[in-house]
Amino acid sequence: MAKTSPAQFVREVRQELAKVTWPTRKELITTTAMVFVMAILAAIFFFLVDQVIAWVIQLILGIGG
Repeated sequence: MAKTSPAQFVREVRQELAKVTWPTRKELITTTAMVFVMAILAAIFFFLVDQVIAWVIQLILGIGG
């Protein structure tokens, strides 16, 4: 493997960064909002599944209130 100098490395990094397609502000806000919505939906789903499993275990074992 060939070694590169720090200056060459920085040049290559800048070249690669120039190729990146950065999102617009609108795209960024939309995707961020969607991540939050999906995280909230996943949290609600897993909370409900956990409640159902706890209820079934209480029903089977006859423990709890």
